[in-house]
Amino acid sequence: MAILNFLKNFERMARFKWGNFEGMKGPGPVFMIPVMHSGVKVDFRTEVMDIPRQTNITKDNAPIDIDFLVYLRVMDKYAERCVLEVEDYHSAVIGLATTTLRAVIGDIDLDAVLSQRERINNILREKLDSETERWGIKVTNVEIREIDPPRDIQEAMNRQMSAERIRRAVVREAEGTREAAVTVAEGEKQAAILTAEGARQAEILTAEGDQQAAVLRAEGFSLALDKIFQVAKTVDANTLSLQYFDTLKELGQSESTKFIFPMEFTNLLKPFLGVTEKRDGGTG
Repeated sequence: MAILNFLKNFERMARFKWGNFEGMKGPGPVFMIPVMHSGVKVDFRTEVMDIPRQTNITKDNAPIDIDFLVYLRVMDKYAERCVLEVEDYHSAVIGLATTTLRAVIGDIDLDAVLSQRERINNILREKLDSETERWGIKVTNVEIREIDPPRDIQEAMNRQMSAERIRRAVVREAEGTREAAVTVAEGEKQAAILTAEGARQAEILTAEGDQQAAVLRAEGFSLALDKIFQVAKTVDANTLSLQYFDTLKELGQSESTKFIFPMEFTNLLKPFLGVTEKRDGGTG
């Protein structure tokens, strides 16, 4: 009596007849006759394999514990290889991943192991994929999950990280102080420039004001002189003589006993003396 197997889209079955490989069957119904047929089911979906934690020695002889994940899947085109070429490909991949990790870590210093996780992931993936291809297995990704150095190394790393943080804080504080000093100096420079510019503008305005005032005073004095000259042209000798007589009158009313007359005084009196003589001659 035949046994009916229903395979899903992501499943295949390696069927053997009397121990001879017939091929990969599925998806869908696959008939198996007991004793005559035997089969191994294969899953094409991506599997995640947890590689157990192991201690590895770095290039600088530092022990370090690492565990990681391997993502793999059976290739449809070469699916029969995972059945015909290897007894249990899961165990084979775990063993291969363990030895490959030891070889990779042995060529890298501790600092690089701790700081270049992505690079180590890529190296592991490439090496595993090249080896598992003969089993029809494709390694799609490798992810280191945890790196655990020894306690003494961890303490040294913590001290180093603390010192580095302190150094960065000091550097940042110094940079902040320098930037603040530069900002203050720049502000003082701008203030000094503005002050000097203001003083220069004030001096210019003061000089312009003094210049305009001097010009106005000179123009006023010129106008006054011109006015005096215009008035003086209309003054005759009789008017000047009357002005002298008024002056003499004021002098006579003062308490002074000595008077000084200019030489031009007699010349100014000549018109009046002539008028007097004419009057005296006419009466005689």
